[in-house]
Order: sequence, then structure tokens, then C-alpha cells
Amino acid sequence: MSRPTTSSTTTARTKPPARRNALPGRLSPAMACDTAFRIIARRHLDAVLAQHDGTCSGDPEALHQIRIALTHLRTAIRFFSPMVNDGLRPAIWTELKWLNSQLGMVRDLDVAIDRVIAESRGELTVIAELQHWDEKRAESHRLLARALQSARYRRLVEQTSTWIESGPWSTRRSKEAIRLRRCSLAEHATAQLTEWETTLLKKARKLRKLDVEKRHKLRLLNKRLTYSIESLQDLFADDSLTKQKSILKQLRKAQKSLGQLNDDARGQTLAASLNDAIPEAGIRFLNRKREKKLLRTAADAYRKLDRAKPFRSSDLAPNAEPED
Repeated sequence: MSRPTTSSTTTARTKPPARRNALPGRLSPAMACDTAFRIIARRHLDAVLAQHDGTCSGDPEALHQIRIALTHLRTAIRFFSPMVNDGLRPAIWTELKWLNSQLGMVRDLDVAIDRVIAESRGELTVIAELQHWDEKRAESHRLLARALQSARYRRLVEQTSTWIESGPWSTRRSKEAIRLRRCSLAEHATAQLTEWETTLLKKARKLRKLDVEKRHKLRLLNKRLTYSIESLQDLFADDSLTKQKSILKQLRKAQKSLGQLNDDARGQTLAASLNDAIPEAGIRFLNRKREKKLLRTAADAYRKLDRAKPFRSSDLAPNAEPED
């Protein structure tokens, strides 16, 4: 018999080490990048921990939220590269990627099952098919719960938290390392957002010609830019909120369409594993009309985004004062 896991026990096991540095509650434009990284990374690591128990218990929404928080955290690490690119970063990144893969399998099955249910209309053959999907989901969740209660997961939390607080990146004494840490958040954010947006739009112009793998990479670029803007919410001045919301609207619209296309591709892959039991399980994930519609929606969103003015440093609340 497996040992029951209480919320208090789980929380104690996954609680990060005590934090030595008191940080401001909000980001500010003049804030140094090392402080900004700690604030953003802490927020997202805390969000991961907040969804731990719900994910272990099988709550699909908790699983969805923990994946979002984890992606936000990984995006923050990318956003502040090369400042945080020290000797420990590859190991931290590998472990975060491992956790993402553990979460991803169950989430993909949740999405696929929802699709099957939506199209079932009570058909007996589909009900029989759902039983196979549910069995696969239950087994994947058992493996996920085991991973989330493992020593490896606890080490990941502890090591990541310690690295955010006081990793080698924070004490390197080279002139370039010091410059990167002291650089203002507004200066770095403007440059990074501009670079990522330019790259995204360049690749998006070839959207209809991209294969499944390249389209998936475009979706990741889209998500990276979207999550970075969301993490920088504190910086936007009142008069730039309209622009920020407009950009996020188009990014989210494209993200939703690309996400659905990716879900279809993942659904086909997962269905292939059921071929012995349900030979035609993958057919429901093949819909050329749906694919064309989703591509058209994403392409339209990118055209509108391309017409919008790029971010400028003046968008990031230039007159705000950093908090003590």
C-alpha cells in the first residue's frame, strides 16, 4: 500500500530554503537586472510550489497552472541570459526540462481526452475508446505523482531556489558580469523584447510553409515573448497599457491557434500508441479544414502585430521611481 501524502508533509518537503535577501514587492524600470531576475524567478517558482499538491491529487487545472508557472520560470531564465549563464545553469535547466516533460505527458492526455469527449455525442464506440485513454492517463498520472514526490523533485526545488538567490552568476567579478547585473531592467527589457519580437515576426511570415516541428518552435517563441511581457506587467505606464494589451491580445490569439495545432499533432502521436486497441483513434485529430482555419487565425494575428509599433523604453514607465 502506498503511503498517504498530506498537504502539510508535501509542502514541508518542497519548501525552498529560507531567503536571505528582502526584495521589493514590484519591479521598477531603474531596478538592476539581478534584483529583477530574483523577483520574477521567485514569483514563478512559488507558483510552481503552490500547485504541487493539487497536481499530485490529479486536478487537471492545477496541472495546467503548474505547467504555466514552470514555463514562466524557464522563460525568465532565458530572458536574463547571458547574465545568469554560469556553471550551474545547465544542470538547473536540465532538471527544469525534466519536470516539464513529466508534466507534459499528462497534460497532453488531458487535452486529447477532452477532444474525444467533445466529439463523442454518447457513441458507444467512443465510450469504449475513452476507457483506453483514461487507463493511459491514470498510468501517466501515477508516474507524475511519483516524480513530484521524489527526492529528485525536492533537490530541484532546493537547488533552483538557492541558485536564484546566490548562484555563481550573482558573484562573478568580471567587468561584463558586473555590467549585466547592474544594467537597468528597462534597458535590458527593451532590447530583449525588441529582439524576440523581431525574430518571431520574421519566422511568422513563413507560417503556412512551416512543418509541424518548425511550427512548434514558432509557438515556443510566441509563448516566450508573451510570458515575458506578462512578467513585466509592473513596468508598464498607464499610457502604455493600451499598447501592451493590444500586443498581448494578438500574441495570445496566435498562441491559442498554434497551441491547438500542436495539440492535434500530439493527439495523433498519442493515438498511435492505442492503435492495437483502437485502430482509427488518430483520425479525429486529422482535420484539414480546422488546420487551415487555425493557420489563418494565427497569420492574421501576426499581421496585426507586425503593424503595431515595437516596444520602446518610454513604454516601460520611465518616470517611476524604484521601490526601497
